[in-house]
Amino acid sequence: MAKLKPLLMVFLIFFLVGCNRPIASSPTPDLFATLQASTPSSAFPPAAPEVLATPVFNQPDSNPTASSGQGSVPAPSPSDGLTGHIVFTCQLFKVQSMDQICIMNADGSGMRRLTTEKKRHYYPSLAPDGGSIVYTSFLEENVYEIYTLNLNNGNVEKLTDKLGVLNAPEVSPDGESIIFSRGDPTKGTQQIMIMDRNGKDARKIIAGWDPTWSVDGKQILFASGMEGGVQLFIANRNGNDPHKVTNLPAIRGRSDWSPDGQFIVTYSGPAWNREIYIMNIDGSDARQLTPTGGNSQGPSFSPDGEWVAFTAYFDKYGDDHGCEIYIIRVDGTDLRRLTNNDYCDYQPRWGP
Repeated sequence: MAKLKPLLMVFLIFFLVGCNRPIASSPTPDLFATLQASTPSSAFPPAAPEVLATPVFNQPDSNPTASSGQGSVPAPSPSDGLTGHIVFTCQLFKVQSMDQICIMNADGSGMRRLTTEKKRHYYPSLAPDGGSIVYTSFLEENVYEIYTLNLNNGNVEKLTDKLGVLNAPEVSPDGESIIFSRGDPTKGTQQIMIMDRNGKDARKIIAGWDPTWSVDGKQILFASGMEGGVQLFIANRNGNDPHKVTNLPAIRGRSDWSPDGQFIVTYSGPAWNREIYIMNIDGSDARQLTPTGGNSQGPSFSPDGEWVAFTAYFDKYGDDHGCEIYIIRVDGTDLRRLTNNDYCDYQPRWGP
């Protein structure tokens, strides 16, 4: 029993920080809450049970109507001119250990499930050519692997081999590399790593998590506690010359870089009161983008740089299963709701 107590304490910490509890401002085991960027539940789930049946998947109409609730945010219209696709994590079974990867058109139509195994899949992102996605999937305790899925033929390939808790993979603009985070739950540390597109030559470049590429692939934007409190940093793609670019309270990590390279978005704030912020790439002129009251998280720019997709609870605030995917223009107007499900949809990444 004495040997079990430390393990129980670690699990309790992971559960609490994953349930939208505030994280610590310096690197501690609570750092692993950042694995859950916009995730409502626990961080390191056990193997999923095999007793749950696959549900009938909801495919909304091309112009879905938001359900009634706080705010009742409208759906997009054809005049919005939305293009591309959004991949995201869909909590179809209302159990985090059964999270799946889904994709939809930028207006919320054509939603479909991409993964089928009864285990956890999350942190998807589209490759720059739009032909494939990379994502993380649970393998065994304290081991998450990175996979790539070909959207043309459905083929899935595992790229990593027991490096640790891997997440937030993203393919470089030239299609040759993948940047990702590696967590070590036993040490409470996070590293940013890079590897070849085929999974070879994985190597550490800097301490941090939730990396994303600059439009030219020469730099990365990421979260780190290297100077104490958690903030966003920019470094060269090899990890050299990092410099802090934000000064916001309670930053979690998930961020994005605009296609023109001029702006970044991230989210900040205490549990259930988080907001999306947009700013210049040097952190200047930071302003709140989202309307107050939605607990908005996990932003991603549209390919044309005109919109930001994110997770929020505008219509079902306070409901653990109430997170849906919304979009808003970069000037803070035209809030739209894309998903309309009785389970949580989160971690959107917008691509071609």
